[in-house]
Amino acid sequence: MTTLRAAVPPDARAIAEVHVRSWQTAYRGLMPADTLNGLSVDAREQAWRERLEEVADGRAALVAEPEPERVGGFVSFGPAEDAGDEDDARDAEAQEHVGEIYALYVDPAHWGSGVGRALLQAATETLALTGFRSATLWVLETNERARRFYEAAGWSWDGSRSSHQVECANMPVVRYAASL
Repeated sequence: MTTLRAAVPPDARAIAEVHVRSWQTAYRGLMPADTLNGLSVDAREQAWRERLEEVADGRAALVAEPEPERVGGFVSFGPAEDAGDEDDARDAEAQEHVGEIYALYVDPAHWGSGVGRALLQAATETLALTGFRSATLWVLETNERARRFYEAAGWSWDGSRSSHQVECANMPVVRYAASL
């Protein structure tokens, strides 16, 4: 049975490892090999540690432990990124009542096990409990596996397309939305 819990700064290394492994597996053939080969667990760990140490603005992160004390996936979420600040916004169209799933990744060893569904459900339930009426997320346009996953969970592409995701090598991403 998978345990979900709030992510804490000491989880940063495990989250970074899942993040890099999942990108290198899921995006192979979809993103430039140089981008994937250049991913650094150390750099991701530092970024995640900083995010997890900053508890503000309704942002949260959860980890899934399909085995005791072993992170098998994570989700981060909160208010739509920079809603209302069009100069900085990655989603300038987002309104205050819109939440966002910023990242959801599962270690490839746990794909198809229900870890991703559990994380997505927990994040959307938390967003709803904190007053959001709908939520969005961005997914690499060519990532058919992820798109099927979100569609099976009731999310749908809202027609928006962008290349704002620098981490995605500025490749096209599409916005999915769901009512909460």
